[in-house]
Amino acid sequence: MLPFFPLRRPFLSPSQTRSFIDARIKWIRDRALDHAVEKEKHLKPFLALKDLLLLSSPNPSSPPPLPLSSISAAASSLSLPFRPIRFLRLFPSAFIERLPSPPSPPHPVISPSPSLVRLHNAELDAVSSSLPDLADRLLRLLMLSPSRRLPLRLIHLLRFDLGLPRDFPRSLLPNYPDYFHLSDSLDLELVCYRKDLAVSAMERYAARTGGYKRGSPLSFSLHFSRGFDLEKKVRKWVEEWQRLPYISPYEDASHLAPKSDLAEKWTVAVLHEVLSLTVGKKMEKEILVSIGEHLGLLPGLRKVIAHHPGIFYVSNKLRTHTVVLREAYRRDLLVEKHPIMGVRYQYIHLMHLAKEIGAKSKDRKSRRGMKPGIGDDAIGFEDSKNDEYDNDDDDEEEDDDDDDEAYGMDSEDEESDDEDEDEGDSSPMQNRNTRKISSSI
Repeated sequence: MLPFFPLRRPFLSPSQTRSFIDARIKWIRDRALDHAVEKEKHLKPFLALKDLLLLSSPNPSSPPPLPLSSISAAASSLSLPFRPIRFLRLFPSAFIERLPSPPSPPHPVISPSPSLVRLHNAELDAVSSSLPDLADRLLRLLMLSPSRRLPLRLIHLLRFDLGLPRDFPRSLLPNYPDYFHLSDSLDLELVCYRKDLAVSAMERYAARTGGYKRGSPLSFSLHFSRGFDLEKKVRKWVEEWQRLPYISPYEDASHLAPKSDLAEKWTVAVLHEVLSLTVGKKMEKEILVSIGEHLGLLPGLRKVIAHHPGIFYVSNKLRTHTVVLREAYRRDLLVEKHPIMGVRYQYIHLMHLAKEIGAKSKDRKSRRGMKPGIGDDAIGFEDSKNDEYDNDDDDEEEDDDDDDEAYGMDSEDEESDDEDEDEGDSSPMQNRNTRKISSSI
């Protein structure tokens, strides 16, 4: 039986039952946080394809080549954005394509590059050393749930964000029988509630800085996009809302009036804690809303996120909406980088290595007056592959433009879109796109 912890229920004054004012809050693009999301483009299918090549081999340090036909057969499970051969050729520094020697049939085979194998081993080491931390994160997530259980399918959706290994039901859960139990209905259940872990990220930070007493007012850190300005009445509401008592997301808040400001502050605390449990401090909005429903949050989470643009930023990059915890980033970099995120950034560098080499090579040749394209074979980056990579980028830029229209975003001129797609842009953030979001409850 789970232990019961008595809760201190704060007194609710009339101001604490007042609902959010009827106002419209602008959405302003934050180019740095957009870049934080966008630089992980294709990372998930890239890692899935890497795992297919290496984890399916009895000798991951020296895996045999895998026929392209086998990759094509598994394409649907890999969630590749387009044809496998086209995807593979985007990353020649990671995947080596060759034809087998006779008398084998002349069908392409794919091998991981030595750099990819080294990074894979580094990732395994990072995950292995982080298993206790990952188990604690998953345990905290179950502790946030009123039922102390979550469907395993939902955990699989959160696997990448939580940094869990791909085979976590076998490699992680059995190692912590005092934490987790997998029911016959495939629900992950909490075995033991650890009170020492029932402390939110905000409370831990406030305790480090000193002067915080449990149940007292605790303000969220606010960061706004450059050029953003709250209306006077909204600013006044935010100031009053920040002074409300902070109720831990690990406490029961069922006694709160559903549409009160205090209930909204507790909801924001839960969303803040969920994002804090992720290694990248961000999550797709639909996944965040889905887990919010399992955590007992009332409908209207999308409006709650829109009410607090100083806490959450919603990026529309990568053909989805991603909620980013603002305080966790300084421009496009994480303030505290988890070891697993450090390895992921190395994967991202490897993914773009061939493109960077090709660009530098063309730049050198243009300075010498040479025709670009001569000698590209020597560095393993053929003209055809380079052209295909560039064409893929162009196609996806058009897709992003279509997404802006689908999501109701104001479109910009072509020059602005080109700048937004440039991952090497180090110019100051410019906020040109604005969108009115209805935020009334």
